[in-house]
Amino acid sequence: MFYLLNILIQMKILLNNTSLFESLRPFNDLGFVPTMGGIHKGHLSLIDKSNRLCKKTIVSIFVNPKQFNNKKDLRSYPRNIKKDLKILKKSKKVDFVYLPKFKDIYKDKKKSQITLLKKDKILCAKFRKGHFEGVLDVMNKLTKIINPQKIFMGEKDFQQLYLVKKQLERKYKTKVIPCKTIRDKNNVALSSRNLLLNKSSLVIAAKIYEKLVSIKKNIKNKKKISSFLNLKKNELKNNYEIKIDYLELRNINNLKISSTKKNSRLFIAYYLNNIRLIDNL
Repeated sequence: MFYLLNILIQMKILLNNTSLFESLRPFNDLGFVPTMGGIHKGHLSLIDKSNRLCKKTIVSIFVNPKQFNNKKDLRSYPRNIKKDLKILKKSKKVDFVYLPKFKDIYKDKKKSQITLLKKDKILCAKFRKGHFEGVLDVMNKLTKIINPQKIFMGEKDFQQLYLVKKQLERKYKTKVIPCKTIRDKNNVALSSRNLLLNKSSLVIAAKIYEKLVSIKKNIKNKKKISSFLNLKKNELKNNYEIKIDYLELRNINNLKISSTKKNSRLFIAYYLNNIRLIDNL
């Protein structure tokens, strides 16, 4: 309790919706950074952008059980609220931290009506059944509760960004702001899940990134892109002993399979020591 009181000196902790409504009522230029904790430099870059574009910034920390299609994954997800608050306080750029309980978010107990269109059941949506329905559901609820003018989300989770932006901007008077992927010194995309990897696994992840850069650079023949990527996918699996869900080139505007590098990104999801990592470039 003393720790939380100490944090309050520079940023306000909102432990329930009543406190949140009272605290946010005076502000109409609010930037929102949604997180599930495990705060790292990627999150801090979102906070920096919110500070530049908005008068006040609120960060939420909520591990949403409804977006986990694997209970073991939910149990193992890294959690350290004390460390997260310490990092946010040190940044001196966060005005509010929202720490809701499950009942604060899902108080109505109604079953979500969100369903993905068939064309959106690609990439991670194809391999993680119910994941994005859970993401969209919680982002709808958080947006309704917080009512921010801008929401800041990273491009590392590009499909998530694409789906959230498409839904929320149609439904609310809020703007979803894309923010570039932040990488460590070895170019591994920062992720809370990286905390579950040992040093040797992070070295492998760095090598995989280098291979992905080379793969994208060498995508040339429009007619043979699919065959080329299948070949490279098998090479990655054999060379690094990893399981790969997908390795695909897709258009950034509609996420359709692309036949050209223009306006496209290379997307990958793979398992390294049973930890699922995603990236795009």
